[in-house]
Amino acid sequence: MARQQNKLTDKAVQAAAADGQKRRKLADGGGLTLVVKPSSKVWWFRYRFAGKEKTYSLGSYPEVSLKKAREGRDEARALLEENKDPVLYRRTETIKNFEALENTFKAVAEKWLELQRGQLADSTISVTRRRLTNWIYPHLGSLPIMNIEPRLVLQVLRKIENKGKYETASRMRQRIGQVYRYAISEGLADRDPSADLRGLLKSPGSKNRAAIINPDDLGRLLRAIDAYSGQPASCAALQLAPLVFLRPGELRHATWSEIDLDGAMWTVPGQRMKGTMAAKRAGKVPDHRVPLSKQAVDILRALHPITGHRPYVFESIRPGRPLSENTVNSALKTMGFDGETMVGHGFRATASTLLHEMGWTPEVIELQLAHRQRNQVAAAYNRSARIKERTAMMQQWADYLDTLKKPKKNVVPIKSASK
Repeated sequence: MARQQNKLTDKAVQAAAADGQKRRKLADGGGLTLVVKPSSKVWWFRYRFAGKEKTYSLGSYPEVSLKKAREGRDEARALLEENKDPVLYRRTETIKNFEALENTFKAVAEKWLELQRGQLADSTISVTRRRLTNWIYPHLGSLPIMNIEPRLVLQVLRKIENKGKYETASRMRQRIGQVYRYAISEGLADRDPSADLRGLLKSPGSKNRAAIINPDDLGRLLRAIDAYSGQPASCAALQLAPLVFLRPGELRHATWSEIDLDGAMWTVPGQRMKGTMAAKRAGKVPDHRVPLSKQAVDILRALHPITGHRPYVFESIRPGRPLSENTVNSALKTMGFDGETMVGHGFRATASTLLHEMGWTPEVIELQLAHRQRNQVAAAYNRSARIKERTAMMQQWADYLDTLKKPKKNVVPIKSASK
């Protein structure tokens, strides 16, 4: 680019005045002109683009000094060298900057979360939003999503790791990646910064949920449950949990329409079982049948006069809503069984361990636990063909739990007659 022959000086610019009511133009060279009006002084850059003469405003003096005006002129001429129109380029950049301010990470993440309704369970969306609010938004939420670099994302995730929450850090990296994939599809970002962080976070490892598998300790827990004083629905849920060993969400969202007390069968709809929302909508998650022992039926019959006139079996103190996800765990803590000893989900591990010791075949136990089977054809067959075995197992399991409630030592597991 040819060197500009500058003509103006700071003193000349400061002293410049209009000629009466007429404006004056003072050229500095290279297309830069100071337009002096009676009430203002404005910098212009005059240029030709695509055969047309155009004017590019560089601001007013003294806010924009002679030095700054020359820098603006040189930047504009550099754009012309790249065959870019300075005026159009500035308009485009202004729009981009405005969109960047509007499309912060939090704004885009919230849009993504709303799109997940119907794709993810409401509880999953709630947990994800809470984690984003607690861990991510305070650091990345107000930043334009287009401008966030991998190093900054890693710094935020390291803060989570430093608190020992390795699983949360790993899950947040995944969620950030999902938000960015949505942003890229909408043209709000060019790349996913979390993709560069694979392998850089500490492995969360696997941690089994706390569960009691010692018969004597289990007997102590069952006696504590029977002695627990709480609202009827909470007490019934606690008493039923070890008998049916469903997942906590499957238990607390039970509706009376799913339960046939006369037929002693509880059919949990596939839509409420574990699985992706897409699989549930496609009908690929089957209904789960839970044979009810005599003890389980008695618990439900006692509760029916209290909540049977409303949809939820285990209704919370707030009408029309099921028990909260923390009800069972909070009750266990109140009874002296903290999260390191026993949690609501632990009843599944308890039943699985002791039923194996009682001699029941793994296939029957796995079917009753509703663990996913790779062979879907075999799974469909087993769901119907082995219900008699599962019914016998559930009754024997309930009888065994009754024996554990009796305060005696060295309880020997009942051996199954079904092999």
